[in-house]
Amino acid sequence: MAKAIVGVIGGSGVYDLPGLTNLREEEVSTPWGEPSDALRFGRIGKTEAVFLARHGRGHRFSPSTINYRANIDALKRAGVTDVIALSACGSFHRELYPGVFVLVNQFEDRTYLRQATFFGTGCVAHVSMAHPVAPLLRRRLVAAADAEGVPYKDGGRYLCMEGPQFSTFAESIGYQSHGVDVIGMTGATEAKLAREAEISYATIAMVTDYDCWHEEHEAVDVAAVVKVMADNAEKAARVVARTLREFPAEHEPCPAGSDRALEHAIITHPEARDPELVKKLDAVAGRVLRRG
Repeated sequence: MAKAIVGVIGGSGVYDLPGLTNLREEEVSTPWGEPSDALRFGRIGKTEAVFLARHGRGHRFSPSTINYRANIDALKRAGVTDVIALSACGSFHRELYPGVFVLVNQFEDRTYLRQATFFGTGCVAHVSMAHPVAPLLRRRLVAAADAEGVPYKDGGRYLCMEGPQFSTFAESIGYQSHGVDVIGMTGATEAKLAREAEISYATIAMVTDYDCWHEEHEAVDVAAVVKVMADNAEKAARVVARTLREFPAEHEPCPAGSDRALEHAIITHPEARDPELVKKLDAVAGRVLRRG
């Protein structure tokens, strides 16, 4: 079994991870380009952790311009086995008020401008996304939120929109009637790439607003979101720290198969594979590609 190394991806309002000891930074280059920021390595308790600011420090990248492939590849190269992703989200339910966390278990992807796969012409792969969130990792986050007294919903559907604009009223009402719980701009893309990289992935969706459907609240804007983000960041740091302090020393095999997703996923015959693409896939898919 592999040693557990937990990656933490900080979203809007979360640009560092309090509590990391033995902190060091490293610039990691990937065949897919540069990640959003330097990786920050350290420990919380006995667990090794790697932090990455999704939007870069200072929030330089929009959801549509983040190099998601470079981010996930860099974490894979760092030995990360599990990723906890923090994501600011809008809510479609009154009971999911600003400040509540949703430990989502499903994604619906409405994005259209970004690269959401490492594979393509010359090396085709189809991984299962039926259960995009690693169940054991999510249960650990639920237990940590419970222990820390952070209000949360256990399970939920996250709609991933392209952005960077917030929803129109018509869109917001439509999404709500469709049965989703929260809306964000990053989660589904990361979940797909993490699955292809055989990394167990889970999201803490941190509610900052009611999107724009709620008749008793004004339409969402950045000023309103920022007011909630600071409190959410503090609670997220507590949940992540407790999760890492109680994390097993070895990576737990994932019941959803996230850590062996490529086992039978690559369909391109070895003699037909593009050598240049295969070379780029060394970190992400080397485990299976080296077998031929």
